[in-house]
Amino acid sequence: MKPSRRSLLYKTIPLLLPVMAQAHASEQGLVLLLPTDVYTGAGVAAVVATVLLLAFTPAGLMRRLFTSLPLWRWRPGVWPEITSTLSFLFLSVVVAAGFLGPRDPLANPLPLTVWTVFWVALVTLQGLFGDLLRWLNPWSGPLLLLRRVLGPWPVYRIRGTWPGALTFLAFAGFLLADPAPSDPDRLATMVALYWLATFFLACVFGPRWLRRGEGLTLALTAYARLGVFARRGGRLRAGLPGWQIATRGAGAGLALISVLLLGSGSFDGVNETFWWLTRLGLNPFEFPGRSAIVPQTLLGLILANLLLNAVLALSLWLGLRLARSGMTLTRAFILFAPSMLPIALGYHVAHYFTSFLVDGQYALVAISDPFLTGADLLGLGDFYVSTGFFNTTDSVRRIFLTQAGAVVAGHVLAVLVAHAIAVRAFGGHRRAALSQAPLAVFMIAYTLFGLWLLSSPRF
Repeated sequence: MKPSRRSLLYKTIPLLLPVMAQAHASEQGLVLLLPTDVYTGAGVAAVVATVLLLAFTPAGLMRRLFTSLPLWRWRPGVWPEITSTLSFLFLSVVVAAGFLGPRDPLANPLPLTVWTVFWVALVTLQGLFGDLLRWLNPWSGPLLLLRRVLGPWPVYRIRGTWPGALTFLAFAGFLLADPAPSDPDRLATMVALYWLATFFLACVFGPRWLRRGEGLTLALTAYARLGVFARRGGRLRAGLPGWQIATRGAGAGLALISVLLLGSGSFDGVNETFWWLTRLGLNPFEFPGRSAIVPQTLLGLILANLLLNAVLALSLWLGLRLARSGMTLTRAFILFAPSMLPIALGYHVAHYFTSFLVDGQYALVAISDPFLTGADLLGLGDFYVSTGFFNTTDSVRRIFLTQAGAVVAGHVLAVLVAHAIAVRAFGGHRRAALSQAPLAVFMIAYTLFGLWLLSSPRF
């Protein structure tokens, strides 16, 4: 009997893993052969040119740049609750697959759903288009159904967003430091416990917990503020990416999670470099495994976020002094920290782009046949995962330029958003430009840092 295509694919996955590792190593080796210094210089020059251009841009033009356009009246009604319930059912299936399905992370749909579909694809789409998570979160629908069955119950009030910041840091720590975050059984246990804990806390504190206490919702809601589309006053509106940040006041929660997203994402990149391993006294070519550096990784994650907060605060303080503004540093931090979101999203896209090109293919195969029964739910037919685009200089050049373009575009947009906020906060064009000078220097330096990360040797 001729074996099925699925059985052949999954029986050969263990043989493909070394090939995949070589493909990624080959891709990075080809990157080192590219004129990365030229690309880095061009990217930094683009950000510098943006800063200089804004110094002479009239304040009125900056206000008009981020004006949104009303599209049509839009009331989603009960559809978000319906799609949320469907999302919960889908999550239940993939968690079951995590417990009962194949042990290979590249064949089991749970790791691919969490790390590729959610953490790479959905985060990117959220930042580009707007708040998709409102329709896809797996808690609000079941919570509403429970309230309809049992009736309303009193809830406690939650103050501030510090629980959300802490839970996001815990998520980042699991992603970066856990020895096996993609192990299906381990991940299924973590996802199930996290869903249950969040659902219980949402019952205690009400739906507000999802927006203030649940770190992933807090993070993705922040990214949604970059999106082109948003609902305001019963209408769907569209504008330049970042218009929601540039035209509306921000709260302390948005400011805090914006910096945590950038700091954690940046350390995610640093954590994979030869430079970081040598700082830890390890030979990159004899890496002992993630379990050997768990404390160092967690400490590095915390220190990276503290350092970023300190440097950003110093830049804002210097800007206030230059503009001779009486604004407090706390107020300035709340206003301008969300302008870091485009940088965080740009680097998120760049950092995960190569893995998405491969793991996205495996995700399609795994979701199409989650329990290795020979099913073809997505109708893929004779589909085979390919990594050939990592093996030629031309394709690797296009990949690297896409990554570098995402980093540079994020910084350019961040400069525009920060300047628009400054015009709104300080009124006069001259004071706005003076207040932004130190922050602009910081963003230029961060551009150089981000492009250096892309071209650095990684394990």
